[in-house]
Amino acid sequence: MTSTTTIRWLTIVAAGSMAFWLSGCAAFRAQTRGVDLDTADPVDERFGFTDLRQITESFANELGYSPFIVDQSEPPIMMIAGVQNRTSEYLDTKNLSDRLRTLLFQTGNLRFVNEARREDLLREQGYQAAQATPETQAAIGQQLGARYMLSGSLTEMADRSPRQVRVSRTVRRFYKLTLEVTNLETGLLEWTAEREFAREARQPLVGW
Repeated sequence: MTSTTTIRWLTIVAAGSMAFWLSGCAAFRAQTRGVDLDTADPVDERFGFTDLRQITESFANELGYSPFIVDQSEPPIMMIAGVQNRTSEYLDTKNLSDRLRTLLFQTGNLRFVNEARREDLLREQGYQAAQATPETQAAIGQQLGARYMLSGSLTEMADRSPRQVRVSRTVRRFYKLTLEVTNLETGLLEWTAEREFAREARQPLVGW
């Protein structure tokens, strides 16, 4: 091999090494991009934000426009007792119930008491009674009471592929969200519905 050929070969190797090194740096560089919440795919088999959006919209449409609601002479007043998390993982069910209340409120067919701010309301009324003029005070004892209570539970079951020689395992999770509306005066169940969905993910046994 001549010296010219050797130099050309070393130049090609160096250029290839540099290109590989630069591409490797790009691969390990942190990247950020926006995500379309309406079209985003789930990242794994667990309950995520896409599930929260889809399932609350489905429930809000069914309850908000149900005959039980729209056939009443005026929009009923409701309180949200919350959704019980009966899964094996931490889930922010308060976020779920908050979004559900927002969507139901936007239908214009229901009204809600702010049960989470009752202590703040009482504190503000006490302050106004002592400090505000009679003309601007909020009247005490005039709050409207809820007639119905919305509550529910989220349950989960999980299956995993059995032990065997393989390079990956399959995990399948089944979720069910149940909501119900109870009449606070009679204790009767006025409305109930549930949604079920399952998701499967294949996970490598070796990864990083």
